[in-house]
Amino acid sequence: MEWSLRANLMTWWKGDRERAPHTRGAISVARRVQAPDDEPPIKPPSYRIVAALRSDVGCHRRVNEDCCLYSEPDRADSGAGKGSLAIVADGMGGHAAGEVASRMAVEIVNRLYYASSADASTALERAFHEANRLIHKAAQSNARLDGMGTTCTALALRNGLAVCAHIGDSRLYLARGGAIYLMSEDHSAVMELVRRGVLSRETARGHADRNIILRALGTRPEAEVVTWREPFPVRIGDCFVLCSDGLSDPVTDEEIKRAVLSAEPAAACEQLIALAKERGGYDNITVGALKIVAPE
Repeated sequence: MEWSLRANLMTWWKGDRERAPHTRGAISVARRVQAPDDEPPIKPPSYRIVAALRSDVGCHRRVNEDCCLYSEPDRADSGAGKGSLAIVADGMGGHAAGEVASRMAVEIVNRLYYASSADASTALERAFHEANRLIHKAAQSNARLDGMGTTCTALALRNGLAVCAHIGDSRLYLARGGAIYLMSEDHSAVMELVRRGVLSRETARGHADRNIILRALGTRPEAEVVTWREPFPVRIGDCFVLCSDGLSDPVTDEEIKRAVLSAEPAAACEQLIALAKERGGYDNITVGALKIVAPE
């Protein structure tokens, strides 16, 4: 990594110098794939979004602790100026607690994002921190919910620009130009070993502790949320994919790319969930695909 890119870490992401290395991979990807400086961001009505989100309980769980949502306000709605918002959350905590945590995260982030007058990055960051506070408060006040928490990955698309907020090991990908890019980094114990050079990414994929996460909403009074500090320009043909680890564990990045590039978002989501279930479906499975297309 070039030193100029290292210097830019502090302006791209929330956090101090100790947190910055956790985001280097995602930043370098974003730098590589963004549009050239002479190519201005596309803006509505020069594009539209075709979106689909699907969630499945899988083959072994009784309760679906994942939650997802896509919001695209009508032009007449007060939140229309904030663009579209997609959210995926994967709850944890036993009994019904994980289901409660993920649902709370999705509902709170969606509501507060559209209620905010701040820019997209700030609005998402504030919404995540408030969701953390409220989930943690609920867990502390109800013994049945003790220890609950949730991952959360949110993508806002507005005026040809994308902004992401993220915590945990749910993922955001971008399929562009025949390639796929991981735009988030897992906040997990195994990925920390990868960053330190102890494990390779291939070894980490099948590691027994790959689902132990280091950050989540609601598990602590304060949350370390990663938020894009600068918006990311999108292009016609881009396809963003959000998913829980119930998809990214059994299905490879290459397989995700092939699905979203060869089928419309709804069909791609169905294909990916079916593939995850063919390989055991040991966890809840959630995936969303948002494709940027030319107007009709």
